Order: sequence, then C-alpha cells, then structure tokens
Amino acid sequence: MRTVINTPTPAVAVSTDATRPVDRLPLWRLYALRFGYLVIAVGQAVYQWPSLIHHDRSWPLMTGVVTVMLAAMSILAVVGIRYPVRMLPLLLFESVWKLMWLGIVALPQWLSHQMDAATREVAGACLWVVLILAVVPWGFVGKSFVATRGDRWR
Repeated sequence: MRTVINTPTPAVAVSTDATRPVDRLPLWRLYALRFGYLVIAVGQAVYQWPSLIHHDRSWPLMTGVVTVMLAAMSILAVVGIRYPVRMLPLLLFESVWKLMWLGIVALPQWLSHQMDAATREVAGACLWVVLILAVVPWGFVGKSFVATRGDRWR
C-alpha cells in the first residue's frame, strides 16, 4: 500500500504583471499609504463635495473643472485605502501637480513679495503635499516605475 502525503507548497509572491517587481511592502508602509489616501479623501470631501452638491449652475469654467476633478480624486483616494499599492499613481499625480504649482506659480510670487491672499490660501493647501511625500515608498516607486521595463508596445 502506498501512502501519498500532501505537503503544502511554500508561499511564493506572484505578480499578475510579469513586468512589475514582486517586492512586498511591509504592513506599516501599507498603513502609512492608507493614511495618505484617507487624508486626501477626507480633505477633498470636506472642501469639494459641499460646493459640488450645492453649487449654482453658473460656475466659471475652470472652477467647475477643478471642483469636479478634485471630487473625483477623493473617490479614487477611497479606492486607494483598499488598494494602496495599485493606486500609487494617484499619490504620484497628487504630488507632481502640487509641487509643480508651488514651484511655477507660488514660489515666484512669494520671492517677489507679490503673493495675494488667494494664492497664499492655495499654497497653504498645497503644502499638505509634504504628508503625501512622506508616506510614498519612493524605493518601491523607483523599482516599479523607473527601473522596471515598461509594458510592450507590440
């Protein structure tokens, strides 16, 4: 009589995309990312959703565009709480646009002492990007988006 023993195979990190590294982030880093997404979701929900829901129908074009775009970002940030690594491009977008605005718009006005109250208010809101920059796993971003080969073209 022959006995077959089923031994469990060791857990192997498998990537659904062959071009991405399968490095796993530590649990504390995932919670830090989730905190970053939560800050974006709550912050944008507090500031954008009330004006989106209770707006008069005569918004200037760019006011409507910005309000709707930032409200959509709050929805995607909620998705990021569940999938913190998959939604990393959202944090990258948030970081890049804020850093660009601070460097291209706010900094020159500040250096020339010509910053008005509205620009100062937006700059203050954009400075929250420091929190996002702190929670992004930059080594993982470098491995995943810079060092790894891109998707095939053909």
